[in-house]
Amino acid sequence: MFKLPPVTALFRENFKTMIGMVIAGFVMSWFVWRACCERVSAYFWISFFTVCIWLVLWLGNAFVSQWLDNLYSWHKDPVKRLIAGIIGMIVYTIGAVFAVIWFFNFAFGFNVGNRLEGTFFSTIIITLIITMFMTGRAFLLNWKQTAVDAERLKKESVEAQYNSLRNQVNPHFLFNSLNALTNLVYQNQDQAVRFIKQLSDVYRYVLDTRDKEVVPVQDEIKFLNSFLFLQQIRFGDKLRLDIKLNDVTGYVAPLALQMLVENAIKHNVISEENPLTVKVYASDQYLAVENSLLQKTALPEESPGLGLDNIRKRYEFLTDKQVLIEETKEVFKVSLPIVKS
Repeated sequence: MFKLPPVTALFRENFKTMIGMVIAGFVMSWFVWRACCERVSAYFWISFFTVCIWLVLWLGNAFVSQWLDNLYSWHKDPVKRLIAGIIGMIVYTIGAVFAVIWFFNFAFGFNVGNRLEGTFFSTIIITLIITMFMTGRAFLLNWKQTAVDAERLKKESVEAQYNSLRNQVNPHFLFNSLNALTNLVYQNQDQAVRFIKQLSDVYRYVLDTRDKEVVPVQDEIKFLNSFLFLQQIRFGDKLRLDIKLNDVTGYVAPLALQMLVENAIKHNVISEENPLTVKVYASDQYLAVENSLLQKTALPEESPGLGLDNIRKRYEFLTDKQVLIEETKEVFKVSLPIVKS
């Protein structure tokens, strides 16, 4: 549902311009139509008519422009917005001028006359020229801003991917993995071999996706399973996992799901008395990562929110859909949009 721009705001933003138009209208009427202003009453009506025309055209076209901005975005549909702008301004300008002429004749008995009528037809042409110029200018400015925003989002996406890669080669992650492997070698050599294989798969995936904007969901799931295997060995029954993503298709930002799971592990208490439950599932074209919430009193080395900010920036570049975050006293949930292409 489209919202009309607020009229009061429109008047407030253009108040000084309106005052200037009133003054300019009365001054111009005196110099341009002096021959028609032999009486004060004639001068008043001509000036009043001129000011009304200007105000109706200026404010009305501004209103139409804002209304069209709600219908067609300069960023998403620049050509449609340009065409709609030109058509809308032409239709409104011509209709408004005739409506004002008719209203003055009907309400006040003020007949524009042949001379003034020709003059105001020229006003229509001038207004249309200015309108098309302003519409074209708005198109170019928004096109330039779109290019700047796209470049900024691309840069932020690259930075976010770099941060993801840096997190995976973080000494803490490697230290914890090697420490778990050391204990595992003495307890279960077959499991230790599998642990090394999964650790190798994790780093191979990180390196393979470091230059990619999106990856298939199923590839991300395989990587997530490798990562979760390492964490399951480390925490045992204290980490409870529920992954339901077998039939999901589409694309996702690489390492995004893993970052959310890692944040859950990093920021919450994990103990036999308070095991951490992590659920990963699909819901309405979103991939949801949900975990039980029992935050640590001592924060980890990285402040909370950096990982989420990283993911938000990447998805701003990938899709118009927002990353959804829900938090209650017991559950923290983040939903990532599934990218279709």
